[in-house]
Amino acid sequence: MISTLASDSDLTRNAFLGGRLQIWQPRKGYRAGIDPVLLAAAVNAEPGQSVLDLGCGAGVAVLALARRVAGLDAAGLELQPDYAALARRNAAENGLPLEVIPGDLQAMPAGLRGRSFDHVIANPPYYDRNHGTTSGDASRETALGERLPLAAWIDAATRRLAPRGYLHVIQRADRLPRLLAACDGRLGGLRLLPLAPRAGRPAELVILRARKGARGAFGMLAPVVLHRGNRHQEDGESYTPEISGVLRNGTQFTVDWR
Repeated sequence: MISTLASDSDLTRNAFLGGRLQIWQPRKGYRAGIDPVLLAAAVNAEPGQSVLDLGCGAGVAVLALARRVAGLDAAGLELQPDYAALARRNAAENGLPLEVIPGDLQAMPAGLRGRSFDHVIANPPYYDRNHGTTSGDASRETALGERLPLAAWIDAATRRLAPRGYLHVIQRADRLPRLLAACDGRLGGLRLLPLAPRAGRPAELVILRARKGARGAFGMLAPVVLHRGNRHQEDGESYTPEISGVLRNGTQFTVDWR
């Protein structure tokens, strides 16, 4: 884990959203990629609404959303104090409002227990550490290796949602059964957006949208394809126009969630 006293030589400053968002990250350890930006692009937030990012890390998802939607009341919960400090710094240097609260979602800090939000977003760890190999880096292992079951994440998120509030979660497609099983009767109107690497390829990631107190049936949307062509042909960027817009300009997905 990085130290809050680390010098900038222990960090890198990376451009997201075509340079419209500058993010400090540890040079070694967990580093955000495109997944939190894809998550932010799915959220139907409006100016003046509130949003909570569970496990915000260095703040990429919630800050990407705040860059697109002005006037959000944004908060982030982060287990690792060093990443919480980075999220605060990133918010300040990007001129975006973000309240970052260190703490554990299973022991919700007092600053969040009595609050509810219009939106809760989450990018839970992707890997079940009952299987597979752990990372040698403590911060990376905490970010990627499952410490709590998905059900704990969904329960914590649901408790923080206001009535009719929206939950958005990005997760590996092979963990979809666990993700759906974690959504109890408090959530409804479930919609699943598969993210396929290329046309004709199975989805590797999914984004789940659910609404607190809704009663709509489950729905599966058409996949969003990340890369042009049916296979990798040459080095260089190959994102589809929609994904390029999401990653470079911070645009919202154009899918119809109804």
